Amino acid sequence: MAETTEHGVRLGAVKLRASLHETIWGGRRLANLAGKQLPPNTRIGEAWETALDAVAETPPFTGKTLGDLVNSHGEALLGARAMAVYGKHFPLLTKFIDANSWLSVQVHPDDAYAAAHEGGKLGKTETWYILHAAPDAQIVYGMRAAASPDEVRAAIATNRLEDLLHTVAVQAGDVVFVPAGTVHAIGAGVALYELQEYSDVTYRLYDYGRAQANGQPRELHVEQGLAVMRYEPPAVTRVTPVAQPTADAGTTRRTLAACHYFVLDELTINGGFNSAARPGSVQIISVLEGSCAIAPAQERGQDGDDDADVVMLGLGETAILPAAMSACILYGDSARLARSYVPEQDDHALLAWRAAQTVDFGV
Repeated sequence: MAETTEHGVRLGAVKLRASLHETIWGGRRLANLAGKQLPPNTRIGEAWETALDAVAETPPFTGKTLGDLVNSHGEALLGARAMAVYGKHFPLLTKFIDANSWLSVQVHPDDAYAAAHEGGKLGKTETWYILHAAPDAQIVYGMRAAASPDEVRAAIATNRLEDLLHTVAVQAGDVVFVPAGTVHAIGAGVALYELQEYSDVTYRLYDYGRAQANGQPRELHVEQGLAVMRYEPPAVTRVTPVAQPTADAGTTRRTLAACHYFVLDELTINGGFNSAARPGSVQIISVLEGSCAIAPAQERGQDGDDDADVVMLGLGETAILPAAMSACILYGDSARLARSYVPEQDDHALLAWRAAQTVDFGV
């Protein structure tokens, strides 16, 4: 499972400890939903699974951050395709998100706008896999009807932007693809797994007049948001997952979302799933239900014998599989996993997912 790099270090699966983020809209659901140990008396909105400050828990990298590993191992960790798309940066940020109240209405720029106006940063396309939704839960996704920049600006100034927004009911199992430029917000009572380009560029258009703990309203980025948002209503809200073939009995694979930047698969495993080497891209594995063992394909059989290279993941835990790593087996008993990577242009899952959608998202 582990491959020796030019630095003489063997790269295998690396389990990461997520960073937790307190927010004004967060809650306590991630304790049960994602197995997180939440500090008392806090509202935790996000667990950043692949943050650059996420700490490795697997020898020989224990205590090092993901950013340290990127700096030390470069292409051996990231993969040639991931570096072609993103450069020498960790490409994808995965999160568990718990919205106890509405998030602000936001929009993200595309790569070209962010590069020109945000000091060369990436834009942000993302996708949401809904894990929990209260009976009346909703999201904002795009505009209700076509609007002009002046109409949107005036609605923000008079605290009535809700009148122009397209709100949609959601339930667990829904998949929402959010290309750059899509106005969006996660509603109260929604918890989800998010995959995105690794970017911190967010333009907050509207925050319902809420105040922070210091009594001041949060900063808005109205003009930047108006410059990048899509003003036409969306053709669709939810996207269609696509079943993918697998040779392993007891395992199903669905591609939830796919684009130039990422593929997000859901794996449901009863037994073992043979995960082939993927030299073009680092892979991210997160446990959505149950637990998972990541074991060397050539060293561990179906009998489940222990091995020093085996990495165990519990509910809500995440590991990365470096691009230089050889094939491995994912073991689980009714385990449900999220797997993501940066696809090659001819990636079968990417092409099949695009063909199954009713609209072309342009990414």
